[in-house]
Amino acid sequence: MTASPVDTATIRRLPKAVLHDHLDGGLRPATLVELAAEIGHTLPTTDPDELAAWYYEAANSGDLVRYIATFEHTLAVMQTREGLLRTAEEYVLDLAEDGVVYGEVRYAPELNVNGGLTLAEVVETVQEGLAAGMAKAAAAGTPVRVGTLLCGMRMFDRVREAADLAVAFRDAGVVGFDIAGAEDGFPPADHLAAFEHLRRASVPFTIHAGEAHGLPSIHQALQVCGAQRIGHGVRITDDIVDGKVGRLAGWVRDRRIALEMCPTSNLQTGAAKSIAEHPITALRDLGFRVTLNTDNRLVSGTTMTREMSLLVEEAGWTVEDLRTVTVNAVKSAFIPFDERKALIEDVVLPGYASAL
Repeated sequence: MTASPVDTATIRRLPKAVLHDHLDGGLRPATLVELAAEIGHTLPTTDPDELAAWYYEAANSGDLVRYIATFEHTLAVMQTREGLLRTAEEYVLDLAEDGVVYGEVRYAPELNVNGGLTLAEVVETVQEGLAAGMAKAAAAGTPVRVGTLLCGMRMFDRVREAADLAVAFRDAGVVGFDIAGAEDGFPPADHLAAFEHLRRASVPFTIHAGEAHGLPSIHQALQVCGAQRIGHGVRITDDIVDGKVGRLAGWVRDRRIALEMCPTSNLQTGAAKSIAEHPITALRDLGFRVTLNTDNRLVSGTTMTREMSLLVEEAGWTVEDLRTVTVNAVKSAFIPFDERKALIEDVVLPGYASAL
């Protein structure tokens, strides 16, 4: 079969699914400027275009710690009910504008309590904002289903509290759990009690692993903690030599464990050298369940349309390849099987059929 060419205009129209996207990394620059002015928070610049450029420039340092430090400003405006409602609603509308039909948004409630909100109030407020955004998107004819992943910060001591929240809100829009933050030096097994609690409560979870740290972090996330997906996972290639798949990589491939890959973000943090050489293409060719994600849209200056376009332009991807990663993402979403099946059969496949 001849591969189908695809241009940016077509890509923008294609249905997309994103599993790895941080709420506090995806604010609109203009919103960040307005909310910062309301609370008296000083930004690097008050010009939205200049601010977007500042984020992109800072994120291109090749240093994961500095990359994470750029969140200081977005988190500053997400400490009030008003700030959370607005950013959550706009998050959904921005996904819909980008052609996303299914998204999972993740954030750490413990980072949003400096204004006096409780952890539960943070979750309730974000869910209210997300629901408002989904209602507006549906009314505009661009429906998008958004599920929430609550994060614990792996270098702090409130991971179990975040896991408790995920259990408490699993019937109120929260679909899963994650741990985030600086990976190196903070192994996932440090929070084994939280993961055991989630497993007992039948709450699925993913774990950031294999980005700043290598195979041991992936092994711990899967074999010790029991993660159902891996956030990033680019270092799984350390277990693949000359096309020969090692034991850990084979475990990941054989059990269809989704890799939440974020090409632009990985370039910025030094986890990959270029889009053309990003492991997502080689792993796709070897039959791994790779998914394509944005990670942090403001910080990385990206969208799902841009991530797809970069792979088409620099790694030779086709519309068939884009369909594959989209179907992979929906198959691995933390929502019930019947919802995943309906999304694939009724939305994703028909949307791609029109482009083939």
